[in-house]
Amino acid sequence: MGPSDKFKRVCVVLAGVRNPLNIGAAARAMSNFGFHRLRVAHPYDLAFREARSAVGALEVLLNAEEHKSVAEAVADCSLVIGTTAVGHRQLQHPLRNLKDGAPIILQQLDAAEQDHGRVAILFGSEKFGLSKEDLSHCHWLMHVPMQQERTSMNLGQAVAVCLYELARGAASAPLSEEPAPANAAELERMTGTLLDALHASGYVSAEAADAKEEAVRRMVRRLNLSAEDATMWLGMLRQINWKLRTKQ
Repeated sequence: MGPSDKFKRVCVVLAGVRNPLNIGAAARAMSNFGFHRLRVAHPYDLAFREARSAVGALEVLLNAEEHKSVAEAVADCSLVIGTTAVGHRQLQHPLRNLKDGAPIILQQLDAAEQDHGRVAILFGSEKFGLSKEDLSHCHWLMHVPMQQERTSMNLGQAVAVCLYELARGAASAPLSEEPAPANAAELERMTGTLLDALHASGYVSAEAADAKEEAVRRMVRRLNLSAEDATMWLGMLRQINWKLRTKQ
């Protein structure tokens, strides 16, 4: 599989980005390195329309997909990676630097097939980054090491640096024969069914529902389930829910 085939499976997702210059710069970086699948989650409409005048990235922007939420934007992706400057945030996910994360992404692209082969890389706004809810959809997080006094970089630069590292390593990424991983939509169905069981059993209270939902979603993604295993878990959880309902 050549680099251009791999890159067709990479979705760059911009979540809540409001500055048209940043959207345009991100699209231009994608075009420069051969990535063309741009998705914008809960976009600021005016900024998105203005960004479409970005020089050198018209095709990427015209074909960009708009989604109401991060969950919708990553539904067909089997690996979802959030980017973060870290700063003072308390992270609940495994964190890898770009040098270590890029080979894992490339290995995923080589190993997976068809709809199970897409990878989403999430970028948040420069001001706020990714929200806790956005991060709960991620399998792990990635950051670009910088000097300590510089805690963040321009969005366009961050996209360019991450995609350059992928492009640089594409030719030497190792092959893998691991089973096709579950995509985000399959994991979200499993998460929802598991939460139904936890509510029915009384494990999750109404007062703590939001925090538990994020924690359960993160836990499910840490399992790194194959598509086949996710289907089996979904069937088991549905049977458990049916039994719980019949006993009420």
